[in-house]
Amino acid sequence: MGAVPSTPRRGVRPWDTAENLIGAFVGESPYPLSSEFWKQLLELPLTLGWPQHRVLEACQTLAQNNYQTRHIAKILIHLVWCLQDSMSISAGSPAVYRKAVNAAYISSVFLKFLIENAKSDKFEELCLDLDKDEKGKHDLPIEQSVEAFVMRGVLSFIGASDVSPQTCLLHHELLNLMLVAMSTQLCSGPSPGPKDVHPFIDAAMLQDSAVVASVVRRLLLNFINRPRIPFNGASYPIIFEGSQPGVLQRVGSAAANFVLLPYYTFNYLVSSGGEGSRSSLADNSLLVLLILMHYRKCVPVDESIAKHDVEHTDSGTYLKGNSFFYDNPYCKALENARDIEFDRVDIEGNAQNGPLVRLPFASLFDTLAMCLADESSVLLLYSLVHGNPDFLEYVLVRTDLDTLLMPILEMLYNASRRTSNQIYMLLIILLILSQDSSFNASIHKLMLPSVSWYQERLLHNTSLGSLMVVILIRTVKYNLSKLRDMYLHTNCLAILANMAPHVHRLSAYASQRLVSLFDMLARKYTKLAELKNDKVQKFAIDQVDGGSIAEDMSTELQIYTDFLRIVLEILNAILTYALPRNPEVVYAILHRQEVFQPFKNHPRFNELLENIYTVLDFFNGRMDMQRTDGEWSVDKVLQLIIINCRSWRSDGMKMFNQLRFTYEQESHPEEFFIPYVWRLVLSGGFTFNYGAINLFHVDLPGDDALAEELDV
Repeated sequence: MGAVPSTPRRGVRPWDTAENLIGAFVGESPYPLSSEFWKQLLELPLTLGWPQHRVLEACQTLAQNNYQTRHIAKILIHLVWCLQDSMSISAGSPAVYRKAVNAAYISSVFLKFLIENAKSDKFEELCLDLDKDEKGKHDLPIEQSVEAFVMRGVLSFIGASDVSPQTCLLHHELLNLMLVAMSTQLCSGPSPGPKDVHPFIDAAMLQDSAVVASVVRRLLLNFINRPRIPFNGASYPIIFEGSQPGVLQRVGSAAANFVLLPYYTFNYLVSSGGEGSRSSLADNSLLVLLILMHYRKCVPVDESIAKHDVEHTDSGTYLKGNSFFYDNPYCKALENARDIEFDRVDIEGNAQNGPLVRLPFASLFDTLAMCLADESSVLLLYSLVHGNPDFLEYVLVRTDLDTLLMPILEMLYNASRRTSNQIYMLLIILLILSQDSSFNASIHKLMLPSVSWYQERLLHNTSLGSLMVVILIRTVKYNLSKLRDMYLHTNCLAILANMAPHVHRLSAYASQRLVSLFDMLARKYTKLAELKNDKVQKFAIDQVDGGSIAEDMSTELQIYTDFLRIVLEILNAILTYALPRNPEVVYAILHRQEVFQPFKNHPRFNELLENIYTVLDFFNGRMDMQRTDGEWSVDKVLQLIIINCRSWRSDGMKMFNQLRFTYEQESHPEEFFIPYVWRLVLSGGFTFNYGAINLFHVDLPGDDALAEELDV
């Protein structure tokens, strides 16, 4: 490629002009910010294709020469100037938007190559610093870093500019650039440390609260509105559709895909046909938001004390010896988001710090319910119900909870098709919701005519609460046979325990499943106990030290003891607080009463079983007193239970404190969420040099291996 650009002449093929300009951009000669070269480069309609090896050659050449030319920093500065021009010109100019799109796109391609092939963990290859004299010539802040200037410009545009048919493509390219700029996290280890260097995302964390609030609002509105990028060749001359691929080609509905080099870029293809709700702009907006809000900046304690007043930080921000985490402004902005339909003065005087993010909660609720099949949407829902009290309250007062819960329950029903992380997030969302007594009461009043996706049996006119009990128990059974994750067990049982005192007319099927859950865990417990005894005897006879094996088995046995006790407490809560409203539960216990017999004298269970046997004795006695012709039928037994529920008194029952499980986030959530979010980014089409990924382990540099590693 030529090192010096030539001024386009009449009769010169556009391909030659592109060769010269890109050749000069990656070449040895530095062009000052004021050079006419930048105008020529950014106005070039890049619609001509290069072979893969030529594009790779260009990236490698820039990597060698960027130390001297600083062209990456310079094109990023020109991008910001283009964005400023587009905001200052009334209604915007197509030519200015085109220049900004080109600048964002070219920056993304070459910046991404530099990041994923960086040889230093400080990303010195980016060469983002410029000479002070050159900064001074263009009124650039002398003391401000280039990355801070760039992030300020990009984020200000995203937050301040509406997404319209004219600006949609530019918003898309800026989000792509944001993903690239923040991908330095993929090169760092899984646990953030004070020596980690992330120039662009660190700069994003330092933006004014007004900019942060506007960005969070815009990204969420993009997620809600799901805009499609229009294909309009007249508005965007850079868009090229023909038999030959272009240097800057837009595929389908104008989603970006760098020419002939997908390994170094992304596959953002806008879906069509049956997936009409898909929007690449919405998807990328959500991913950028998740990255921003889950990032944590770790610095030494001394530095943090010098720069910030520690008293104003979160009480849980200290970590591992002498490290400190700054509060994340994007996370705070999401936590403080308010419903645009509920504009009231804070009568308690708890004024929020900085601008509020005002959102249409109704539209956000509906969009989340529609998109929960996407893991990113599940993570956003978790972030909202866990971190934003106003949104959680809004969800809890909705009368159509099935809109949100049915997709969640369907995904848990199809757990084998979901990642373990997605299952965790779904269960934690249910656990958070189940902490509210009004939620537990309302789900049993909401009746479902049918459940089309439930295959084991027909479910007609079952309550949402009954379905939830069935699905949670099914999830426990799936976990026992496949995942064998004790944390998942605990979450399922915790949700059931929170629901138990508020159960109302639990269905026959759900009641049977609940008793069968005890039976299943009881058989597992009995088998473990027998196996432990056999092992202990074997090691004693063989005079082999089996202490460690016996200890491991004792631990597992203790876990199942705890699980059995929780199930008994769930049954106790229903019988103690809601027996008259749940004749089917009484029937299920009567029908399977033999499963409780082996544990009647167990020291951990005997008090709980006393209550169950009080109920059994009462209803067995009523059956003995009742004369009947022929055999007892299901209907006759159930009718007798319903009649005697009216005369039931809980005076003989021993009252236990109600179990109430609450969710608390781990002390260092970034160690889970940062890798998790980037797995979602990669599984969504963003590709990266596998050998450069240190954030999590990747076995092989192949699509199948990556898919397996990402559990997608």
